[in-house]
Amino acid sequence: MTTPATRTVLITGANSGIGQAAATELARRGWRVFATARSPERGDIAVSQIREASGSSAVELLELDLASFASVRRAADEFLERSERLDALVNNAGVILSERTLTEDGLESTMQVNHFGHFLLTSLLLPTVLQSAEPCVVNVSSIVHQRAERMPLDDLSLERRWGAMYPYAVSKLANVLFTRELHRRYASQNLATFAVHPGGVRTGFGRDGDVRGLLGRLMPLAGPLMMSPARGAAPIVELAVDARHRAHSGSYFSRHKRQDPSRAAQRDDDARSLWERSLELTDASWPAESPA
Repeated sequence: MTTPATRTVLITGANSGIGQAAATELARRGWRVFATARSPERGDIAVSQIREASGSSAVELLELDLASFASVRRAADEFLERSERLDALVNNAGVILSERTLTEDGLESTMQVNHFGHFLLTSLLLPTVLQSAEPCVVNVSSIVHQRAERMPLDDLSLERRWGAMYPYAVSKLANVLFTRELHRRYASQNLATFAVHPGGVRTGFGRDGDVRGLLGRLMPLAGPLMMSPARGAAPIVELAVDARHRAHSGSYFSRHKRQDPSRAAQRDDDARSLWERSLELTDASWPAESPA
């Protein structure tokens, strides 16, 4: 039975990989965990596994499909009906796709799942997060963000360029820019925001057949060379729970070490422009700002 004093976290994409590992560790530490999943069936299995591995019953499933803004809004409403508290939001879910597809909202799928969906979800939950004594948002990015030379602000649906890891790289660059702008706007309200590259982790990427061709064949082969989900989740958990990192809000971490992101990820003008374009495309509404 959870109590009002129980710290609460919501983790997107917590039905597998590092999301599930982070959920397990935080539940083990006594947090109330909301684990989101696109598939209720897989989500139910994951929640059972998290409860068993952590020894905690305070783990709940929240159905969420980031490729649908309607689903994001429903999930946020459902969360707010079930909890009055949210101390940390971990935007972890992500996809790598081999082909360019559009969501029901008319946006390129990689960008919507990896950035726009999380942008909207964060806007809906931030008022509750800000009520925490130590509010925190962790955006799971990737070192692959360095492969995007600059944020294509005039082509966020990636119509002009596609191929290899470019869409994923752009979406991960967006995660870092979003982190910087979120910090600029809300740091004075005690919000700590971080972007983190968890390392090369064995995850569920590609298991639904979304990754085909050469990349789809190479990813399983790379599995043995990658770290376990539990090890990959460690820096995410650390950023969420260790108050010492709050002094570095707005920063990019590679595993446990704070680092400068790519030059493109340090462009504050691009961070602001991406925020404005994201507002237009998601119709998000944010709480009142106090710029840092």
